[in-house]
Amino acid sequence: MVGASRTILSLSLSSSLFTFSKIPNVIPFLRLHKPSSRFHQAFRPLCAAAATTTPSTETNITDPDQLKHTILLERLRLRHLKESAKPPQQRPSSVVGVEEGNSNRKKSKKLTENFEELGLSEEVMGALQELNIEVPTEIQCIGIPAVMERKSVVLGSHTGSGKTLAYLLPIVQLMREDEASLGKITKPRRPRTVVLCPTRELSEQVYRVAKSISHHARFRSILVSGGSRIRPQEDSLNNAIDMVVGTPGRILQHIEEGNMVYGDIAYLVLDEADTMFDRGFGPEIRKFLAPLKQRALKTNDQGFQTVLVTATMTTAVQKLVDEEFEGIEHLRTSTLHKKIANARHDFVKLSGSEDKLEALLQVLEPSLAKGSKVSTVNYHGEVPAEQRVENLRKFKDEEGDCPTLVCTDLAARGLDLDVDHVIMFDFPKNSIDYLHRTGRTARMGAKGKVTSLISRKDQMLAGRIEEAMRNNESLESLTTDNVRRDAARTRITQDKGRSIKQIREVSKQRNTKDKPASSSPPGRSSTGVKTPLRKSGSVLKPRKASSPPEKSSKPKRKILKTVGSRSIAARGQKGSERRTGKKLSVVGFRGRSSSARAT
Repeated sequence: MVGASRTILSLSLSSSLFTFSKIPNVIPFLRLHKPSSRFHQAFRPLCAAAATTTPSTETNITDPDQLKHTILLERLRLRHLKESAKPPQQRPSSVVGVEEGNSNRKKSKKLTENFEELGLSEEVMGALQELNIEVPTEIQCIGIPAVMERKSVVLGSHTGSGKTLAYLLPIVQLMREDEASLGKITKPRRPRTVVLCPTRELSEQVYRVAKSISHHARFRSILVSGGSRIRPQEDSLNNAIDMVVGTPGRILQHIEEGNMVYGDIAYLVLDEADTMFDRGFGPEIRKFLAPLKQRALKTNDQGFQTVLVTATMTTAVQKLVDEEFEGIEHLRTSTLHKKIANARHDFVKLSGSEDKLEALLQVLEPSLAKGSKVSTVNYHGEVPAEQRVENLRKFKDEEGDCPTLVCTDLAARGLDLDVDHVIMFDFPKNSIDYLHRTGRTARMGAKGKVTSLISRKDQMLAGRIEEAMRNNESLESLTTDNVRRDAARTRITQDKGRSIKQIREVSKQRNTKDKPASSSPPGRSSTGVKTPLRKSGSVLKPRKASSPPEKSSKPKRKILKTVGSRSIAARGQKGSERRTGKKLSVVGFRGRSSSARAT
């Protein structure tokens, strides 16, 4: 990539890393303290003072685990310092790498090799040529024909796969066809297409793509989103418009004030639909949809087409979508809920004795400007909207001096950023957030890397995510809670299996012990000849066999009870209990009570 390397540092808002400069008009810095002396000198920041260190000045480390971890982090640092994207031949044992391998996965077959085969018009093709886009992605091969057939669909594909063009290109062409066949014309306050986005930043991003297409396809779009003044938006709506891109709340506000009407809306898009349904936009979406559904019930109305776009789709959100949009068709690529292609994922597992900030310092070392400061800009909910826009501009500026964006999950969805490296200082609580965070890099076929600093409390979820990515499995529903619950259920099942095995072994031993040594009756040899029984040198007459008591043909019933992790067995004889009046004897497996012994 031309220019400086761009890095995203993702953490929670409560993290101690949000330490900003108090001086106005000065770019904030991420302040990292000097590494403590307990770390090996090989594990050091890239600065002049530490560039030449003799072996005599090295700090001795007696703890083997600490020394091992120091060496492993140093290897990680050296790998990130390399400009080559080629992975090292040997990887440290505590840094687990997952890389996209051609031998371990099937290449997704392109449905078409060019956009001409998708049936796009010359006007739309001219816009693609200006954007220097020649080969469609998988979601574009699937989505463009479906939308052009005027189907209501859900387009699901991983972040950075070209979903915006997958719905904008066919909708623009459909609007031009409506002009020719139905006589539709552009009118003030009456858009024919509305694109709803959950955030102002995503709205601006979609609007920029729409503007780039409009130069060739000849349609007019405007941006209507929160965080901006209403009056300029009202003036824009008073002009002839074809497409409105914005946030649900602000668009509803303009509708209530009479600045925009539903009458001509034929195409509705919900971008990042999972985010809107998952983060409380459901009531606003239903409020927007209600007049459209009522209008569609009229006899002469053409209805409206709905396109939902998502990078993830949980079972709960899919249920809501199916209920709200009855009969909608789900179209998914093979990469949905899978690891990001062309990205390397590193999991740095910290045992607890290491300082997380010092580990971060080694990962950030290629971005160090000088000394122990990393030039950053911040992007989170407590930063005003105007300042967030300015910070994002500084971060994207190739000639700028802010190559690192310190952010929360606010920057994890919808932002089209050209990022080389995503660092997770605080690991997410579920796999869906992990997918969205990693989606800021390796977009549209580019290469990228993801580094996660894993503390002990996150190692179980991180291990399960790493295992799923290694096996190319879906990351749809992995959370900290259900991973721990599954682990606990597995342990209980294993303990139960061991208990049953022990019960069977003890029962087998008892049955073997109770069984007579010989099948022949007393006083008779194996050949059937009566033999005298001897006791203390005297010959005894054989005892007359008495008729045995009547016994049931069924074997004696053994009652097994499990209390906690301790198993006990009860061998009950209810008839004898009634006769003796004694309580049922409960015998542990390691011994037998006196009442159970043969007399």
